[in-house]
Amino acid sequence: MNQGRFISRNAIYFPDQPAVIFEDRVMTFRQLEERSNRLANALLGLGLRKGDRVAFQMSNRPAIVEIECALYKAGLVRVPLNARLAPAEVLDVIANGDPKVFIVGDSHTAAVQDLRGKPGRLGGVEHFVAVGTAMAGWHAYEPLLERAADTNPDVPMQPDDLAVLHYTSGSTGKLKAAMQTVGNRMSHLRKVSMHRMRAAPGDVLLLSGPLTHASGMFIQPFLYQGGAILIQERFDPEALLAAVERWRVTYTFMVPTMLNRLATHPGIARHDLRSLKQIAYGGAPMAPARIREAWSALGPVLSQGYGGGETTGGLILLSTDDHARALRERPEILASCGRPIGESEIRVVNDAGEPVQGDEIGEIVVRGPDVFAGYWREPELTQAAFDAGGWLRTGDLARVDREGYIYIVDRSKDMIISGGFNVYPTEVEQALYSHPAVYEACVVGVPDETWGEAVKAVVVLRPGHAAHEAELVRHCRELLADFKKPRSVDFVAELPRNPNGKLSRKLVREPYWAGHDRRVG
Repeated sequence: MNQGRFISRNAIYFPDQPAVIFEDRVMTFRQLEERSNRLANALLGLGLRKGDRVAFQMSNRPAIVEIECALYKAGLVRVPLNARLAPAEVLDVIANGDPKVFIVGDSHTAAVQDLRGKPGRLGGVEHFVAVGTAMAGWHAYEPLLERAADTNPDVPMQPDDLAVLHYTSGSTGKLKAAMQTVGNRMSHLRKVSMHRMRAAPGDVLLLSGPLTHASGMFIQPFLYQGGAILIQERFDPEALLAAVERWRVTYTFMVPTMLNRLATHPGIARHDLRSLKQIAYGGAPMAPARIREAWSALGPVLSQGYGGGETTGGLILLSTDDHARALRERPEILASCGRPIGESEIRVVNDAGEPVQGDEIGEIVVRGPDVFAGYWREPELTQAAFDAGGWLRTGDLARVDREGYIYIVDRSKDMIISGGFNVYPTEVEQALYSHPAVYEACVVGVPDETWGEAVKAVVVLRPGHAAHEAELVRHCRELLADFKKPRSVDFVAELPRNPNGKLSRKLVREPYWAGHDRRVG
């Protein structure tokens, strides 16, 4: 069950094939095997034992791949910190995860060193490791590797052993970590390799989103198949297009915001993108109008996945063939997130726990090997996450059509109740996106003395386009029931995002509820 064995195997099968690409540097499978072996042995040499936690924080770098492979080989638990976390959030994660080792890249060593100077704040960490510039009182990454053995320690692992603490603050802002087991990660590897990205030596997966989160979920499945991971420090449309052309990239993953920027980038025509087989996207809803625009700009390569930390990544898929079919004959399919893949059971159930019928809306629930082991050190949160039958309650509201396509209506916590009517923000946003002047939109409920909540749209217009509030309200009224249309529209230069680059509905909503006793979400 130790995923580290796959790297060792590929070092024999494809020793000189690229495994990791960053800037102009290529690391082969042989080199990845040796370096991850050395890191695994170095960590064990520091006194760590199976099940101990190792945290790391850095910008996207090859070291992240080395760390992930090494931790599997050593039987240690990965605690990834998003590179954009604030110092207070770093302290929260370290205090909660209680890692014995904290590996930090150049981009963050100064900030972490500053936190070390505050008594007791990082006191549980026994060893700090600096990747790059040396830090006084820290282990240096490269010398640490050089002194360690280059053989795979291959610590025996069982399906229920903890592999990853996947941190998220969720809608409430309360820090929590989804416990992903070795068995969860193996199930994820199978569903990606079988259903989402069927790769081979020579294939290249470009990742420019944070490797600590959704983008990083594809690293092990791709390496397992002999493909190479091309890492970019950050998402930049022009740099991504140039890399696709230079390295003959075949796969990439991005959240909808990134896909929107790529599809509207004026430099697309200057680059040869014929090597691309698939652009996988997910992590947030994407309006059908934007999907059509991306398909037109980038070609027949789109594939959408639905899932999260609690389900160890995507487990519902709207494949490239599904996209093509939707554009050809069933346009409504573009509003779905696809159909279930992999080994877990997925249902959409009503309040009585029965599968929904027809246009009935229910909650997506999941049971099976993809489902996490609960929230780390949060028994009450864990108990609340599951129903009496042991099904994970996702909080996502959806309906199912006759062919099994699942249509997410919205998050249950995001639903707006206006005058006794339920309004789902995603539905209103899709209507707004069909207006030619709208680039991005976020719909939230705001306080209203008459209706309790009123529907508010916050909109970013396309460059060179103009629209006014009445025009957008009228546009939505033509597509939606009257009670669903926005009661007001605010225009902004940009919408706030969380550290993973996803649009943050919570940050959009918060100012409108300031000073009110009752808050939504």
